[in-house]
Amino acid sequence: MATLTTHEIAARFDELARQEKWFDIQDEFFADNVRSVDPPHSPYFGYAEGKAAVRKKGEDFVKRITEVHHAYTTQPVVGGNYFSVGRVTDLTVEGWGRVKIDQIMLYEVKDGQIVLEQFFY
Repeated sequence: MATLTTHEIAARFDELARQEKWFDIQDEFFADNVRSVDPPHSPYFGYAEGKAAVRKKGEDFVKRITEVHHAYTTQPVVGGNYFSVGRVTDLTVEGWGRVKIDQIMLYEVKDGQIVLEQFFY
């Protein structure tokens, strides 16, 4: 099978994100050594490295969501080996109450896999 381009990965990412299938995105595209980086001093998340650790980071957060008020992801913008999307969420999260996050999500692609996800909010 041919290695997917950044544009092809971004298109499939968009398809899955619009269905809120974030773990499917991880299963399909995250490299074994993927890194997940949140802003320094984020009250919500930190840093995770490796596919299993990044998965756990996501699962731990999803378990705490008690209500989704609004969630929206923009279409991807591709540049070189990177693509980004905007994401707005309004959630009620156990331990934090109602949380509104307006962010840019940046992804780096190498050899047909996502090797970095970085969040800016």
